[in-house]
Amino acid sequence: MSNPNEKLIDFMKKQIVNENDIVKSVSEGIKNIKNPPVKAVLKGISLDSTKHAELYASAVTLLTTTSQAMTQQNLDEQRALVEKHIKLEADLIKKLEKELPTIENKKVAFLLNSILMDERRHHAMLKTVLEIIVRGETITEDDWWKLLWEESPFHGAPGG
Repeated sequence: MSNPNEKLIDFMKKQIVNENDIVKSVSEGIKNIKNPPVKAVLKGISLDSTKHAELYASAVTLLTTTSQAMTQQNLDEQRALVEKHIKLEADLIKKLEKELPTIENKKVAFLLNSILMDERRHHAMLKTVLEIIVRGETITEDDWWKLLWEESPFHGAPGG
């Protein structure tokens, strides 16, 4: 029996190749570029392509394997890390929003505004990761107890 997501999986695997081709092309192309902003933007695109390839690979994994629930310790560690970075991103956003109106150089303002847009996107993505992915992959001890006793008519009390 074939996977119902076979077409999507094939598409994503091809996108991984395309993203890696972009990374290779940018890496080769920026060697002789002397303009720091242009070089930085192209390097940023390359880094995004690396990230995109990893996200495609993660999506393929989600569609082709059964994930195992995280332990409570693993959940706590991941939650702490994600929450830390949500706070760091929020702090960066506030600083950039405060600084941007004072910048007169349009080129510098453009670069910092690009960073601000990325930070906002990172912040939103981290919140989504915390809510959907981390929580969705976890079965806590409370979840196990709820699963065991919720449908029990006497909830473990004598008489059942």
